[in-house]
Order: sequence, then structure tokens, then C-alpha cells
Amino acid sequence: METSYSYDDIILLPGSQIDFSVADVNLQTKLTQNITLNLPIVSSPMDTVTSPELAIQLALQGGVSVIHCNQSIDDQVAQVSRVKRYRNGFIDEPITVNQTDTLQKVIDLKKQHGFSGFPVIDETTGRVVGMVSRHDVDFIDDEPSNVLVKTVMNTDFPTVRHNVTIEQCASVLRQCKVDRLPIIDSDGYLIKLACIKDLKTIKDHPLATINPKTQQLRVGAAVTTHNIDRERIDHLAEAGVDFFVIDASNGATLYQLETLSYIKKHYDTIDVICGNVVTVEQANMLVTGGADAIRVGMGIGSICTTQNVCGVGRGQATAVKAVSESVNVPVIADGGISNTGQIVKALALGADTVMLGSMLAGVDEAPGQTFYQNGVCLKEYRGMGSANAMKQQGSQHRYLSTGNRVVVAQGVSGTVTSKGNLATYLPGLVKAVKHGFQNLAWKSLSRVPSTPIKMEIRTPAAVRDGNVHDLYSYEH
Repeated sequence: METSYSYDDIILLPGSQIDFSVADVNLQTKLTQNITLNLPIVSSPMDTVTSPELAIQLALQGGVSVIHCNQSIDDQVAQVSRVKRYRNGFIDEPITVNQTDTLQKVIDLKKQHGFSGFPVIDETTGRVVGMVSRHDVDFIDDEPSNVLVKTVMNTDFPTVRHNVTIEQCASVLRQCKVDRLPIIDSDGYLIKLACIKDLKTIKDHPLATINPKTQQLRVGAAVTTHNIDRERIDHLAEAGVDFFVIDASNGATLYQLETLSYIKKHYDTIDVICGNVVTVEQANMLVTGGADAIRVGMGIGSICTTQNVCGVGRGQATAVKAVSESVNVPVIADGGISNTGQIVKALALGADTVMLGSMLAGVDEAPGQTFYQNGVCLKEYRGMGSANAMKQQGSQHRYLSTGNRVVVAQGVSGTVTSKGNLATYLPGLVKAVKHGFQNLAWKSLSRVPSTPIKMEIRTPAAVRDGNVHDLYSYEH
């Protein structure tokens, strides 16, 4: 019988001859065989962790998110689409309105997509004849349903030809002091749209995780192994999702292989992350089936009770090391991470990225409202195997067979402390990880596999010494 170790059971030994600063540490890594990230951080597909807002902000900073499937197909597709439309080099299929539409349609489109400026098309000729935005809607006296777009649209607007560059568009937008720039062909038909917000986003976030072909932010989506999710897969693929995560508490099943085969057969350009697994045998089965990355972890999340309920799982440090040493695809360490030191350990043990749940559930962009309890600002956080989460169909399919009437919870519901907005919280987290790499004398993630891991097992007393102790009170 072998020993199963957690992250806290081990301590990494420092490196020697450090000749670089924290700023020199490069955390670029592989999410899948075909997708690169500038930060090794992935948000978990949980309904109290990942929202479109969090997915956008995390991707802007170099990580990536997975939109959960504990919701309807339409809602999940809408969330993926919202992320994809946030940042564009050029908007290839801009949403338009006709000049005979009412302003109510403009208002409805704004609510649906989150932006308010649209090119106006002459429905007879098909050419661009104007631009309409919230400025044209805010100060009307009549009901929006009674006002036609053509009566308020701006007809004095600049356009450029289709062979224009992004830099040239930026120059025109600045000179003309407009937010949006239609790109037309020689006959005046709309081809693309350039937006000042997108150009500013590109400049302000050089590490953003983007699809190089579309210049849009990358985002993934979770799907279950049940046949009912074939329709979900089809709609998500059509919406432009960058990768799928087959979401199962135990990924070593025939059902996961069948789902993987379906995706590969119909959408072979979309990468698939499989799991969850904890053994070499499980991982190799999925890699042989065509998995582009493996998700490692079973029963070790702060809100997961699988190991207690089922008696099955593995210590996460042992699982990550064993799987990462045996497969030739990227490995995602999922669960058991509650501080930056554990992120460093997961990556040093061979993981290419870490999937975070509780560490992101408290940020402002995560779903749910903040509330106060005993003077502490909190947010809800629940396991996808909790009784509350399994009231939704998606979570039921993750843990149950269709038709089961008895619900066996494999998680709990709880709260986490509020952490403020992600743009403020994440840089501190990333810098702490870089400090860890500097102490290990690892300048980049790419050096980790070729550098021997020096670590020791800690006694309970050593674990205690490594944490805050012997103080009457303390604060961070």
C-alpha cells in the first residue's frame, strides 16, 4: 500500500544561485496541446465561481475560464457569446439594425449583448446608412416603440475600406472622435466593424488570452457525458467556444470516451479537456481516446465530500505528480488549492495549469451577491455535488444516472470571504506565485519538467511551524 500525499504534506526545497528578479519569471504555459496561456490559472466550471464577467476579466489578464453547464443550453451559449464579443480585432459579423426598426429594438439588443452602438442598414439596398447608439436613445421624449431608428440615427459618420489595418482604424477613430467605425467594400456594403473599446482593450491588456485567428478572448464550456448534452455541444460549437471540458467527478468511463469521440468527430478543431482522474491508468485511457488535456483531482476541493461519502479518491499532490509524469498532454490540477503556496507546489509537481474554485468564488465578478455575517463580508460558494447544486439538471447529470430518484450529495454549500474585484486581487496572487518560482530558481514554467524536484515530506509539527502560530492575534 502506497502513501497518498496532499499539498500540505510536502515542502519544496529552495534552489541555489538565483540570478534573476521576480519580474523576470515567465508563467506562460499550455492549457491544451493547442492553446497557450500567459498565466497558469483556470476558473472552475462551478455556478458560484465562473460568470461571463469573471471569464472576461480573467482572460484579459492571461488566464481562462470555463462556463458551467448547471444551466440551460441557451443561457450557457449566451454567456459564451458574451465573452467572445467582448474583445475583437475586427467584428466580422456585427449586429445591425434596419432604419425602419424602432428604438425599442436597439434597447433590447443592448440588454441582450451588453453594448449599445449598431450600424444601420437600408433594408432596400443593404448598404450602411447610419449609426445608432445610446446617445440617440437617452433623450427621446416619446416611447421607444414609437420612434424609428432613421429619425434619430447619425448619418454623418466615417467609413473605411476593407483592406484597412487595425492601426489605421485606431487613427481614424481618434481623429473623428467616434466609438465605432464601419468597414465597407467598394459598393458600400458592411463587411466588418472596428470599435474603440476593443482597440483600447488590446493596448491595455497585452497578456490577454486570445484566439489569434479571431482576436477574441478565449473561453471554454463544460458539458456532461449524457446524450442529452449532444445538443448543448452543437450549440456551444456554433457560438465559437474555444474548448470543451467534459465535466465528470470520475472521468474514466465509457460515457466520457463516447462524448469525447462525438466532439472529435464533429468538431475536430475544438480541443477537449477530459477528467477528472487521479491515476495513471485513468489518464492514459483518456489520452488514448484523444484528450487534449487531463484534469486531475477527485474529492479534494474545500466543498467536495466524495472521499468521505464514497471512500474513493487520492491525495492531490500524489495524483498530480503521478499523472503529469505519465501523459504527454497538459495537466490541470483541479482542487485542493487554497493559497498561493499550493499553486506553486501543483505547478512544481508537473501540472501545467491550476483550476481554482474557492480562491475565485469571493471576487466581485463571481456569481452571487455579497452579504455581511458577524461583520464579515461573504459570498456563497457551493460544490457542484452539493444538494443545492443538484437541484439543477446539469449538476444532477454530473453525479447521477438519468432517472435516479435518490440524491446522494458529494459536496456542501458554504461561504467564502469577499476578495474585491479580480483586477486588484489577481496581480497579488500572481506575484506571490512568481516569488515562489524565484525561490525555486525556476525562471519559467518550461524549466520545471527538466529541473529535478527537490522536496521533503513534512511532519505535523513542521506543517504547524510553516503556518502562523503562537500569536495572541494577528492580521495580514
